[in-house]
Amino acid sequence: MKYSGVIFDFNGVILWDSEWHDEAWQKTSKELIGREFSDEEMHNLVHGRTNKDIFTLLLKREIVGEELKILTQKKETNYRNIAIRKPDFRLSPGTVELLDFLTANKIIFTIATSSEKTNVDFFFKNLPLGNWFDVNKIVYDNGELPGKPAPDIYLKAAEIIGLPPQKCIVVEDAVSGIKSAHNAGIGKIIALGTEGKNKKFEQINDSIDRIITRLDQITIVDFAN
Repeated sequence: MKYSGVIFDFNGVILWDSEWHDEAWQKTSKELIGREFSDEEMHNLVHGRTNKDIFTLLLKREIVGEELKILTQKKETNYRNIAIRKPDFRLSPGTVELLDFLTANKIIFTIATSSEKTNVDFFFKNLPLGNWFDVNKIVYDNGELPGKPAPDIYLKAAEIIGLPPQKCIVVEDAVSGIKSAHNAGIGKIIALGTEGKNKKFEQINDSIDRIITRLDQITIVDFAN
């Protein structure tokens, strides 16, 4: 096969929660500066970026250390309180089918997410991710890796599954994440966009090999060419 492994973004791919993160960021922004992010700010400054990057942009100064930890937990607590109450807090359509297919075909896979550790633990506690993933092999925002669109998170994930980047498929839903995968030299980039929300990919169409609307649209053909 041309490709031997898959690296998944998490938020917006395995869990369709982008709107909940938007809701949490709007709440946090209003608490901190008295107003919500504009739609343009959400698209250009928030989606796919790390908490450190977003707080630095929001507060217009570098946010580090203990202040970053406190602000991150403020936002992520808002997010978790929103997410756990949603009736569709479950794996996205087609996820179980694809993960079972990858497992049956001995195709290795992992997650590279901009979420931080508290949220990763929350997801593993409340979703059946442990059926397929080893939480200790997930790449997440640990405060040390540069955020997307820097390539580091996908380079680290490829290293963890023991493959060169060009042998990996990345599945992403955010423009910054697709740029990150492209910058990492990932062999094949699949964009996931729910119906009617694929327009955002037009600006980076040259970096995308395929667009899907649910994960079980990925088949063995995607690994062959």
